Amino acid sequence: MRKNMTNQITKKRRLTGEIVSDKMNKTRVVLITRLKKHPRYQKFYKISQRFKVHDEKNEFKIGDLVAIEETRPLSREKRWRIVELIKSGVKKQSEELEQDTDK
Repeated sequence: MRKNMTNQITKKRRLTGEIVSDKMNKTRVVLITRLKKHPRYQKFYKISQRFKVHDEKNEFKIGDLVAIEETRPLSREKRWRIVELIKSGVKKQSEELEQDTDK
């Protein structure tokens, strides 16, 4: 007999990163940066990964620090969704435009 698989609770992976692109509708690109230790030389180096994540209401902008969670496949490349906003960022391009208009 097989056990009922619906009662099992699976823990989903959860990561924190910064939004680097918001040009697609309902999709954001999140950059995850972490440190990894070299096995031989014991030196730490940065590893960066970019994930396409789902944003249903298009409410998050470039520069926001967000928490993302693994989910079912939503499209060919989207397997993550935004869970919460950790820190609101300011869009860098808008700051540059404001400075140019002041001059």
